[in-house]
Amino acid sequence: MDRQNFLAVDIGNSWYKALASDSGKVTEYQLPNAIALFDDEFYEVPYEDEDVIFEENLIVEVKSQAIKDRREIFYIGKGAAKQKDVSLTAFNNQKVDEDRTYLLLFGLAGYHAALQQIDEDEVSYTIDQLAVSLPTTQYKERKSKLKERLIGTHTILFHKVPGLSEPKELTVKIHIEDVIVGAEGACAYLGLTRDQNTLEVKNGELVKETKKGVIIGDLGGDSVDFVGIKNNKPVASVEGESFGINQFLDHIIQKVSKNELYRFDSRAELEEKLAAGQSEWYVEPFAGVKKDISKYIIPQLKSMAFKYLEHFDRVRSSSGEIKGAVRYIAVGGAAKLAQKQILEAAVKWSERGRPIELVFPEDMEKLNVLGLMILAKMNHIKKEKGNSHAISVKG
Repeated sequence: MDRQNFLAVDIGNSWYKALASDSGKVTEYQLPNAIALFDDEFYEVPYEDEDVIFEENLIVEVKSQAIKDRREIFYIGKGAAKQKDVSLTAFNNQKVDEDRTYLLLFGLAGYHAALQQIDEDEVSYTIDQLAVSLPTTQYKERKSKLKERLIGTHTILFHKVPGLSEPKELTVKIHIEDVIVGAEGACAYLGLTRDQNTLEVKNGELVKETKKGVIIGDLGGDSVDFVGIKNNKPVASVEGESFGINQFLDHIIQKVSKNELYRFDSRAELEEKLAAGQSEWYVEPFAGVKKDISKYIIPQLKSMAFKYLEHFDRVRSSSGEIKGAVRYIAVGGAAKLAQKQILEAAVKWSERGRPIELVFPEDMEKLNVLGLMILAKMNHIKKEKGNSHAISVKG
């Protein structure tokens, strides 16, 4: 297994988080879920290539059976987030049907492949096992279609690549041998309980608690996915909800633009500011002028936290299969950003006689992608050995 290439991608509505394992060497990536049409007329030619960071200048053209419109060229990720026509995810984003899913995923995979063969003009890279995630609401019905679109060979053309001679183009062919799809939230449980290297159980106490029931609430950009775990297996009847931090981020961006005359490039810019802590909650609409925007941020985070607990309470009350759960776990990037507000909201729920004592695990924002990498490795072992090794979360 050590000589194989694995790629795990959490295709979130705010960020794409990825782990790549090449012959055991692990690399981590994080890309904003943002695309923008590329127009050569408006491309600002740098004075020196050394001024350009490749990761922030990903201009891609994708040739793949998974893409409906193969003629356009796009900025993706950090480069897209800085463009005026940046496209962010719409509410209730249907990931399997959206071209943006494949542009970002193949672009990210191609970028990783290019870094492995930096001196080549044409790169060929094989992913032995790709693991990706879907919200629970899309997982059951769409996972087969997602797998069909991803398996095969895809060509990614990178334009304006820094460090390359004219025409500054790099061709990467990605060969995806196999795909496994995991449900968001359920993958986080794998990340919580299994070791990345040995794949053995590392948190026996949590596994024991699943005999009575554990509920995981994965709060993301546009969905909150609840997974009930019973006897170390996901309970499939707990459905996800179309609710996440993006609607609150959009509200903050609109308020700041209207009242402080500062326009964020994207949600990613605001999220990075939130993650840096309240001491960084300022904007500079004009040079030398600082505006405190915490008065726009805090009410939105409080509102989101309260609604998150409302969803949690509804799920634990409505599902008979996980009734009597003994542990509630908050995961996801949005839960980490609003941890303080969620804890404050939980106090009010206790005062109302409906306590929700949430656990906030370490690396809560990365648990899905950690679980996906475990899923990829477990599935590969299963295929190689051809045995019936139990995988409780599979596509």
